[in-house]
This record gives sequence, C-alpha cells and structure tokens, in this order.
Amino acid sequence: MTRSDTEQKSASGAVVSNTANTRLSGSWLIIARAVWLVLVVPSLGLFVIGLPVYYQQLQRACVNPATCYIAGALPAKELQALSTIGFSASGYAALLTIFYALTVSIWGGVGFLIFWRRSDDWLALLAAFFLVIEGITQSGSPAYALALVNPVLTWSFSLMNFLGQVSLAVFFLFFPNGRLVLRWMGLFLPYAIIYAFISNFPSPASSFSTNWPLWLYLLVSLVFYGALIFSQIYRYRRMSTPLQRQQTKWIVLGTTAVVGVFIGLLVIAVLIPSIDNSIFFNEVWIIIFPVALLLIPLSIGFSILRYRLYDIDVLINRTLVYGSLTALLALLYFGLIFALQSLFQGIFHQNNVVAIVVSTLVIYALFQPLRRRIQQIIDRRFYRRKYDAAKTLEAFSATLRNEVDLSQLREHLVAVVEETMQPTFVSLWLRPTQQNAHHKPWRANPLTSSHTDE
Repeated sequence: MTRSDTEQKSASGAVVSNTANTRLSGSWLIIARAVWLVLVVPSLGLFVIGLPVYYQQLQRACVNPATCYIAGALPAKELQALSTIGFSASGYAALLTIFYALTVSIWGGVGFLIFWRRSDDWLALLAAFFLVIEGITQSGSPAYALALVNPVLTWSFSLMNFLGQVSLAVFFLFFPNGRLVLRWMGLFLPYAIIYAFISNFPSPASSFSTNWPLWLYLLVSLVFYGALIFSQIYRYRRMSTPLQRQQTKWIVLGTTAVVGVFIGLLVIAVLIPSIDNSIFFNEVWIIIFPVALLLIPLSIGFSILRYRLYDIDVLINRTLVYGSLTALLALLYFGLIFALQSLFQGIFHQNNVVAIVVSTLVIYALFQPLRRRIQQIIDRRFYRRKYDAAKTLEAFSATLRNEVDLSQLREHLVAVVEETMQPTFVSLWLRPTQQNAHHKPWRANPLTSSHTDE
C-alpha cells in the first residue's frame, strides 16, 4: 500500500523489487478509475437527494415498522417529549441531518483523498470505494430514507450496500500487499459475495437472511468476520514487512476502538436498564457510535497515505492501559455505589450521596496502583521484550550498588547492553589510569565467550 510494498532497499542501498505488485497502469488504470467514478458519483447523488427526505421523515412519528429503521426516528410519545428538553421536531431533525451530512463527508472525504493520491493502486482504489459507499449506506442513513419513499430505489440502495460489503471483504483479505495469505483463503471470496447478497437483497430491511434462525445468522457472520481477522493475524505474523505491520496496527487500532465503544454502550445499557429506552440514551447512541465509526476511515486513510508511519506501539500501549483502566474503574465505581446504597440503607438519610462520595474517594485512591498494575500486566503479556529489558536494568542497578570488582562490573554492563538492546556488536572502552597508561583500552565483544586485552 505504500512505496515500500513494491520497492525495498537492500543493505547496500540499492532498490530491489518486491513480489507483491498492486499497481495499475495503462488501459487498466483508466478503466478502474472510470468504473470507480461511475459507481461512486451516482451513489453520492442519492445521498444528497435523500437529505431533505430524511429531514422530513424525522419530523414524523415512527408508526410504520419500516420507517423505524431510519436512524433517529422517534415514536409519537417521544417526539412530543422533545419539547421538554428544549428541542422542536424541526430543530431535532435539522440537527441529525447536519450531523449525518458531516459524518458522511468525512467518510467520503477520506475515500476521495485516497482516490486522488493513490488511484494507481488497485488495493487503495478498493479501499477508497468501500469508504465512500459504507459512509453513504450506514444503517438508517438518508440514502435509506430515500429508498423507503421511492421503492424503485430500494434495489439501488441494496446494490450499493452489497458492493460496499464485498469490497470491504476483498480489501481485508488482500491488505496490505495485494496477496492472499493462503491459497485456500480464496474460497472466502465467493463466501463473502454470497453473504453480502443474502444480507441485502431484495432489501436491507427484509433480506433473505431476515427469516433465518438467529443462531444460523450469527454462525454465518462469525465465519465471515472470523476469516477476515484470521487473514490479518496470519499475514501480520508470517508475511508482513515492518512497514506493513505498522499499517496493520493503525487499522487494528481504529477498529478495536470502535468495538470498544460499542461494547461500552451495551454495558451501560445492561448496568442501567432504566435508560435503555429513554430519549437520552437513544440519541447518545445515535451520536456517539457514528462518531466512533469515523476512526475506521481515518485509520485506513492514514495507513494507506502515510509513507513513513509514526510509531504506533506507544499509542496502542496507552490505549490498552487506559482503556482497561477506565472499564475496570467504571465497573468498580457502579458496583460500589450499588453495594454501599444497600449497606447504608436505613443508616443515612441521603445514602445515595454518601455512596457516591465514598465510591469517588475509593476510585481516586485506586487509580495509580491499578494503572501501574495494568501497565505491568500489558507489558508482560504484549510487550515482553520491553518488560524483560526493564527487569534486566533493574537487576543491573542492584548490581551497581553491590559490585566493587571492575572486571565483573564491565562484564555485567556488556551483558545488559546485549540483552536489552540486542546489538550485533558491542565494544566497551575504558580510559586507562596513569599506572596503566601503557595499556590500550579494554574492549569486549559479547558475541564471543572471551575478551582480549590489547
């Protein structure tokens, strides 16, 4: 996906070709760009035309089950209740319409940027296509509202969604070097086509898979997404170059963050059942989740367009640490509140306030110890080399305080450098004292078992 996918530099600095080649040229390049524009431009036109339709639908009560699939559509009771929180129906509809226009602009903007910069790469062209289409065909989007009003456009919407899902599957099966990790993974290409077809035709609201048993639909979906995940894991461990691994890490980070937000919203709905059907929770879900989904196009765009990627390991480390810490503290906080409310019931008149204060103090006291402990666990599990290096340096610090023999100390120092930094060669030069001025400095090569005094 970057220049180093088709070119690599040897140790001497010469450029050598890679076996993977995703470049397009000549007539194939012209045809690919033309097909991309023919599919994308009308799709954007449907979305723009659907904006006023979406705006009108949001101002009407959700009575027809089909219209309830529109994102943000409210039943009559909740639509009337908007005035209690300072919104009119028209203001609410305008806010969501502008919001979806902005989110789709980001999806489409990243897609068109990739098309403009890397349209000579078929894998990048594929990514640009599914980014634009996935943004347009999000669940309950304005394009879907237009398809409901004009049934003749339902097939157009289904076709857009179908092509978007197929291109997404092909992209993740071939990313980042344009090759399948294993030959038998090619069987998942027709599987992806069939899965996308039964999920979108004859319409997304009543597709062929609608009448399936839940367990069968979950099994088919699990196999589909499991194949994509397995493909990326196998490629990362066995085939990817260091730069390709950096590209994969960026995409994995964006996708993992989206999944984390989704799970977090579900956990909140389970812990606080009273807000599950409230206007506030429904609107928070409608706003927060599409915003979280923006991490996917942004991470893919950065991964494809950035030639020399920033080191993502630190960012992943911090995300794992503080994400785990936030989830753990949130569960502990709500658990303490419920437990203390039950404990203080009958003792304090305002047991809710007391429980909140005590829980907040406990969380404050546990923040740093838990952070350090989670950091140690993540370093030991995912960053073993860093964890081992820290332990080695800690042991060497203890040796410095106790060791008095210079020969032993320099052996320890060379061993520590070799273990923590893993260089190909190490030399240790000591400034000679006056009585040993006639000797040359001592040097050691830890790759051999002996050292020489020169």
